[in-house]
Order: sequence, then structure tokens, then C-alpha cells
Amino acid sequence: MKQKKQILYISKKEKLYRLLWDFCWLFLFRPTPRWTLNSWRIFLLRLFGAEIPYSSRVLPSCRIWAPWNLTVGDRTVLGDFANIYSMAKINIGSSVSISQGTFLCCGSHDISSLSLPLIAAPIRIENHVWICADSMIAPGVTISEGSVIAARSNVIDDVAPWVVSGGNPSKQLRIRKIKDS
Repeated sequence: MKQKKQILYISKKEKLYRLLWDFCWLFLFRPTPRWTLNSWRIFLLRLFGAEIPYSSRVLPSCRIWAPWNLTVGDRTVLGDFANIYSMAKINIGSSVSISQGTFLCCGSHDISSLSLPLIAAPIRIENHVWICADSMIAPGVTISEGSVIAARSNVIDDVAPWVVSGGNPSKQLRIRKIKDS
């Protein structure tokens, strides 16, 4: 279900909080080795309000705009150079893979106004989703359970459950079938 976009006002308090987070990300989060200190990175995210379990993995080059707007489920991976632009809430389910270079974008501008005010809408990604490399997820999109978003896709509408979707703009390519192992 497409989320409604709302005009966004960023308070001075939130700007200060973001400045503190940017400092923390630059000097305490980003320099950590890729293969270790995941618990430290998750601790820092939780310190800034993210809801994320220690069973998930966040790579140090992953950029998160506002951790306090991020909720992540169990065994989820936020890959290298993923950009989590959480101007609004981003809810990511369990067993999700957000591959390298993916852009989850909650913010944009209202082009129906000449002043181009900032607008934001939440993103929801349900369980067992794989978003392949360099994909872009637009504000207000829901990606339903079990879906796969093909590499370099631009998702501007909701994605149905258990489908493979891809392209620019993204469209359903086929149904995802799971084989018993």
C-alpha cells in the first residue's frame, strides 16, 4: 500500500542530533574493519535510536541518515555502500539482504510547489526480501514478503509478495518459486 507523502520540517534539535550522529559515523562507525566489530556498529546505531538486533549485520560503509527512523529485523544485512536515507521511518523485516550500493530514499521535493518543500514518506520492506546491487527504492514504497528486486532497478511502486521485479521503472518479471533444499 503506497504511503502518503508529508511535508517535512527538520527542527534545530534534529539538525543537532544529526550532526552528532554524522560525527559518530565518521569517527567511530565508518573506520571499523569490515570483518569485525559488527556488535560495536549496532551498539552505536542503537545508541542513536535504531531498533536493530545484534543478529543483524551492518557493514561500515553503509550510510544511515537518521538511525532513530530505522527498524530492522533479525538476520538482516545492510551491505557495503548502502545508503539508508531515513528522513521518514524505514522498517526492514527479518532475513532481508540489502545489497551493496542500494539507495533506500524516504525523501524528495514537492514539484507541485515552486518553493519545492521537502516531503517524506516511509519505506517498508517485509521478511525474506533481497534487494540486489545498486537498486533505488522510492519514498512510500512497500516491498512485500519474499520479493527479489533485480540489480540496478528503480522501484517507484509497491511490489507484490514472492515476485522478482526489475527494470527502470521496476515491473514484475516473474513469480519467485522456492525449491526445497
